[in-house]
Amino acid sequence: MDIAESIREIREIVSQAHAAGKKIGFVPTMGALHDGHFSLIKAAKERCDFIVVSIFVNPTQFGPNEDIDKYPRTFEDDCLGCKALGVDLVFAPSVSQMYPQENITWINVQSLGDSLCGKSRPGHFRGVTTVCAKLFNIVSPDVAFFGQKDAQQALIIKRMVADLNMPLEIIICPIIREPSGLAMSSRNKYLSAEERKQASLIYASLQHAELLIASGLRKSADIKLEMQKMLNIGPEIKIDYISLVDAETLQELETLTGKVLVAIAVKIGTARLIDNVIIDNT
Repeated sequence: MDIAESIREIREIVSQAHAAGKKIGFVPTMGALHDGHFSLIKAAKERCDFIVVSIFVNPTQFGPNEDIDKYPRTFEDDCLGCKALGVDLVFAPSVSQMYPQENITWINVQSLGDSLCGKSRPGHFRGVTTVCAKLFNIVSPDVAFFGQKDAQQALIIKRMVADLNMPLEIIICPIIREPSGLAMSSRNKYLSAEERKQASLIYASLQHAELLIASGLRKSADIKLEMQKMLNIGPEIKIDYISLVDAETLQELETLTGKVLVAIAVKIGTARLIDNVIIDNT
């Protein structure tokens, strides 16, 4: 497995793989890899011949009071995990490599980034789309893999790629969960044992919503109230949002119809955690 730190180096290596007729699979990450990331790598291995994983904590997607300085960095362990899964190339650029001067060119995907996490984290998705566009331009993958846990991000990236006619396919892979149901996240490392126990209520509330909808309940306000009651069992849980939205447009729904994304963001201690399920009412 090779490790490239410069744009010039990764372009040379990937160019050789393309010249050899290999299909390039790409998994962009911010490191602190866990089984969720590894599931993306495994999916890439199934579909592609040459696998690139980027490890870059992108400063432009963090707000001024967010956790970039404390964000977990486990580069050596990340590389060992990538090597064990047969990754061909890790791209680990510095901030100065990705942003050699003040960045004044940004990509905004309008409307899709205004709600959910976009409302709570202004500027976040502008940073995500811009860095992903830069990485796609640098790596030139044929297929890129993202996780369903970040449902809004995945939808925004797919729309950016479509709108800008980028020559790659975006694959969205299922959420990987801990035995308690807690969605795998690098930020789970922030949780104490008691906080982790309470965090299991996040997925439990989503499952409860699924049961309520299956029983015929269609009013979003009623479903949110029941989910809130369950989350309030955890004294450390502070709800950012509970939203039931159209799974394609992310528009808030008063009455459920079609394919619905039930999404949650909460803060537990210092960790901000998100999760979701998609329910098809068609």
